[in-house]
Amino acid sequence: MNLWQRMNKKEDPRVYENKDGHLVRSLKVKDFLALGVGTIVSASIFTLPGEVAALHTGPAVAISFILAAIAAGLVAFAYAEMAAAMPFAGSAYSWINVVFGEFWGWIAGWALLAEYFIASAFVGSGLSANFRALIAPMGLKLPASLSNAFGTNGGIIDAISLISILLVALLISHGVSRAARVENGLVVLKVLAILLFIVVGLTALKGANFTPFIPKYRPTAHGPFGGWQGIYAGVSMIFLSYIGFDSIAANSAEAINPQKTMPRGILGSLAIAVTLFVGVSLVLIGMMPYKMYANSAEPVGLALRYAGHPIVAVVVQTIAVLGMFTALIGMGMAGSRLIYSFGRDRMLPKWLGKLNSDRRPNNALWTLTIGGILLGAFFPFSMLSQLVSAGTLIAFMFVSLGIYRLRPREGKDIDDPSFKMPFYPILPALGFLAALIVFLGLDYQAKLYAGIWFILGLIIYFCYGIHHSVLDKKK
Repeated sequence: MNLWQRMNKKEDPRVYENKDGHLVRSLKVKDFLALGVGTIVSASIFTLPGEVAALHTGPAVAISFILAAIAAGLVAFAYAEMAAAMPFAGSAYSWINVVFGEFWGWIAGWALLAEYFIASAFVGSGLSANFRALIAPMGLKLPASLSNAFGTNGGIIDAISLISILLVALLISHGVSRAARVENGLVVLKVLAILLFIVVGLTALKGANFTPFIPKYRPTAHGPFGGWQGIYAGVSMIFLSYIGFDSIAANSAEAINPQKTMPRGILGSLAIAVTLFVGVSLVLIGMMPYKMYANSAEPVGLALRYAGHPIVAVVVQTIAVLGMFTALIGMGMAGSRLIYSFGRDRMLPKWLGKLNSDRRPNNALWTLTIGGILLGAFFPFSMLSQLVSAGTLIAFMFVSLGIYRLRPREGKDIDDPSFKMPFYPILPALGFLAALIVFLGLDYQAKLYAGIWFILGLIIYFCYGIHHSVLDKKK
């Protein structure tokens, strides 16, 4: 077998069924809806609408959210069919391994790993910043050494971020069903806070703030502003908000009745998320001139105070801080299952694929946790956060194209799923094109960092993974 044939060798889906059968199936539709909404509707709903409006779109920010949701929705249909047909841990990594081959599965999984390592650290940092802003009016302030990443503004370590990531890891290590109960409660609380903001904000709308709805295009130092060029730039910036549905798929090996649970969880959470995002963005724009959101990390609180509702602002921001734990839980659960699947296949050291006495992949969980803490402690997020969208979009392209390889095998060596992507063979191609268009809209740095991460992944695959993988033992 030459190198090319070896790289394209496919895993037998029955192997994954047997290996992942040791995980506990305990998650229901409501758990996946909470997991999806909790991960998608995270820090970004409280920060991005104002920032995108000020930098790129003006009042048309809602259009950017809708277009980004359409692009994500096309891919979500592919995810729903894949997860129903192959409810394996590791989502895109495991699926692509089965339908395209080991090398392509590794590339898709490695791209997603950037999302989970960096996003957990990024959310931890955002939670820390919002918590410190919340306690500042009470005269409470942490020293700079405990407030920032190493070497940033006199920082040694971001203590709040570290504690938050550790608490979430401890919770998940005691089982996903317990973590899911906490997630469900926090998501309900967060959605209520968002609805409170929308209801209060509707009383303070001013029609003049919506005109012109699509400002005239002009180039700026931050990129295009206004016109469809600005809306497109907004889509690429906003798409990061919608990538959380992969966190649902990564936990499909722990789903009760995945044939029904997975499609409902993936598509349902995306529908709820886009409704909330569009509602918040329209109300924000109506409450205050969009230019005033420039350089504001907390536009929701800013708008409420501007409209004369400081107490509501405190309530919403307090719940927002608590709500960020839902994203940490979602990323922790999904990222640990991805790392577990790498260890399960010996693409990374096999101890990462071991389960403890309670059948939980805690070795993988603590690896993700330590990685997130180190990233949060030592690296500036302006550099790392861009990898999240780039890496995930690469995986999205693979999954969309993977439907063409999956369909001929359904009902044969792969289960025939109860949910199938509609309008086949057109919709998978549209999903691929949508992800590609958003990827091309990312800035140069995002593509550069994705390239560096990709090269690192190739080095690990050819120096370690290909020689240790379980497929290599089946020559």
